Amino acid sequence: MLRFLLTLFYGFALWAGCAVAAESAPAVAPGRAQLLAALLAPPAEQVAAIRGLVGVEDAAITPALTAWRAGELYLVPLPDGSRVPATLAPAPNGGEQLVALSVLDGTAIPDPAAAPGSATPLLIAPKSLKPLDTTAPLRRAMRDVLEVAGVADPSPSVRRESIERLGQSRKPEHLPLLQARLVIEKSPVVRTALADAIAFIQLADSSHTVRLAAIAALGEAHSLAAASRFKELLAATPPPPPDETAALTAALKKIESHWKTVNFFGDLFRGLSAGSVLLLIALGLAITFGLMGVINMAHGELMVVGAYSTFVVQNLFVSVFGATSTAFHFYFIAALPVAFVAAALVGLALERGIIQFLYKRPLESLLATWGVSLALQQTFRLVFGPANVQINAPAWLQGSAALNDVLFAYNRLFVIGFAALVVFGVWLALNRTSLGLLVRAVMQNRQMASCIGVRATRVNMCTFAFGSGLAGLAGACLSQLGNVGPGMGQLHIIDSFMVVVSGGVGNVLGSVVASLGIGTVDQLLQPILGAVIGKVLVPFAIILFLQWRPGGLFPTRSRSLD
Repeated sequence: MLRFLLTLFYGFALWAGCAVAAESAPAVAPGRAQLLAALLAPPAEQVAAIRGLVGVEDAAITPALTAWRAGELYLVPLPDGSRVPATLAPAPNGGEQLVALSVLDGTAIPDPAAAPGSATPLLIAPKSLKPLDTTAPLRRAMRDVLEVAGVADPSPSVRRESIERLGQSRKPEHLPLLQARLVIEKSPVVRTALADAIAFIQLADSSHTVRLAAIAALGEAHSLAAASRFKELLAATPPPPPDETAALTAALKKIESHWKTVNFFGDLFRGLSAGSVLLLIALGLAITFGLMGVINMAHGELMVVGAYSTFVVQNLFVSVFGATSTAFHFYFIAALPVAFVAAALVGLALERGIIQFLYKRPLESLLATWGVSLALQQTFRLVFGPANVQINAPAWLQGSAALNDVLFAYNRLFVIGFAALVVFGVWLALNRTSLGLLVRAVMQNRQMASCIGVRATRVNMCTFAFGSGLAGLAGACLSQLGNVGPGMGQLHIIDSFMVVVSGGVGNVLGSVVASLGIGTVDQLLQPILGAVIGKVLVPFAIILFLQWRPGGLFPTRSRSLD
């Protein structure tokens, strides 16, 4: 009797232990179980098994199929004869062997030969395994699965791109998936893409009413992809029914009219940003040329000094904080004062070394500063190399905001705002400070200002350094919009001189109006007349304007003509 009770007790304990173990064992999700079965299926059944994953929502499907398509998926054999789909990663100790990571959850596969309970990962020799083979039908099946899996991706941008691809594929089998996703989608941008994709697929619907509704919806959405499809349908043989033809024509005109308006305002915005950069360059020249009468052909190279200063500050932040740190994205804020000071010091050295001997000698100052510009360009090539340098925009200057399909790039918005701030600062400096008073006094009558005790030499030094520093700020801003190289200054020096002359020599308000006008007109004319003709027409128009008003928009009136 006692033996029977002991047997019954041990049997109950074994049953309870097995039940607890079964409850504590992690259950494989249905989607991952289906993925695992597809990866381990015989080659003849893999295409069908992979296509069976279409519409299955599981976070492991996308990385697993992506690794398979890239040739980075392996079947790792275990001592019990089974095989586990895995990817390989470098070992923590930096050895030659690699760690096997499960495709189901991305965790390291434990080594079966290790002691129970240890966290020793399974190490694999790289040459002992071959990647899992793929064929053209398998790649097509994986592409279809990945396109559909992107509809449920956590990232709205990925969802939008996947939805747009599904809509352009025009496959009716995707329609139920898109319609089901539209019910649960929260992002307004993605919902718009879903509605467009559904309407795009419905263009081929058998129902005449559904097709008309799809045409109207795509016309209201101003879809460019739909415009191309509308042209194909209008040119098809046989042509669509008369009412569909009328609907397609009306929707096509609405789309084209909308995008003409969008392109106009986009060109206008780019013109304002280009004019803002031109304004930053011309402000320094308006001081050195307009107020001091010095034709400084090296002004563009002072701008390049500011651009290369930004490059140096960026590399310094990378070496100190790392390119992936949060602090790195504030390097541009630190680069602005550095660019101003560096260009101001170079300008001060230029004024003390050469220009102070050439006041009231414009031809000699032009030739001398042109030689300085060539010397500075060669210096840039020797120090930084002849090729353009890479300057990465900080995270807060990347991307753009959209308003009625018009994109407003954050870096261009920053340049416009920064240019407005600099103009206000220059106006304050010239009209509300003692230095500005001295500068205006020397500009109006240098001899009289010297007679009343103004140190014209010191004023010249400060004024030229200040104008050079403004050129450095322009170079720092231009580094966020274009390439930075030794010859970038020569691309903008002529335009900046045109701004100063057409706006009125020495007039800050004239420089503002002229720079924004030239930049905007240039950007608006280029799409209409072409880049070359538009670029040539602007200087020609300025020459004609100066024949009419030699003093520019706002001519400077002075008691002396020196």
